Amino acid sequence: METNKIQFKRVNNDVNGNPRYVCHYLNLISDEEQKEIQESGNKSLFGWVNVEYNFALQRAKQIGGKKFHNKQYGGGIVFQSYNIQETERKILELLK
Repeated sequence: METNKIQFKRVNNDVNGNPRYVCHYLNLISDEEQKEIQESGNKSLFGWVNVEYNFALQRAKQIGGKKFHNKQYGGGIVFQSYNIQETERKILELLK
């Protein structure tokens, strides 16, 4: 079993009552990918953070993740899930 567990924060349910969890966008980028982005020189106005976030968001959308539009958790990606362990497994699978 993987030792690098992703920390999720439980947030309010969506409008239909489905449970939602948020994790930080860096959980969806490997260290190697983060290094590649920084070495590419592809900076936006806000530096590499915006480029990294968009990369992580694009990856998260493959498994149902969305941008978390809230000030309570900056840099968050939200997942609607009844089985957070399965969501975590899918994220770790994407990183391989």
